[in-house]
Amino acid sequence: VQLVDSGGGLVQPGGSLRLSCAASGINFSFTMMAWYRQAPGKQRELVARVIPGDDLTPGGIPNYADSVKGRFTISRDNAKNTLYLQMNILKPEDTAVYYCNAALGSGNHWGQGTKVTVSS
Repeated sequence: VQLVDSGGGLVQPGGSLRLSCAASGINFSFTMMAWYRQAPGKQRELVARVIPGDDLTPGGIPNYADSVKGRFTISRDNAKNTLYLQMNILKPEDTAVYYCNAALGSGNHWGQGTKVTVSS
């Protein structure tokens, strides 16, 4: 299993970033995927996750932490085995290292993380 996170960087408040997670070694289409984040001195927290969908919901079923609802969008491209997190209206409190997560029967698997800094 390999998860490679990318897309982080420095952005001003109110700006946008898109994170990507390229997955390999898993049956991506049938795997629940998520983004977590960990700010300095804080515990890792769930940001958003997307449950695999069916023919009626090919993009899966997303849900979000209250703190990011209406600003962040999680999506998956099963053809590319890639998970995305579109982050809009970024706030300083969104500053953290963001990690991709795959929930497998063998346990949780993590990307290496990508750092997001929101600052003027």
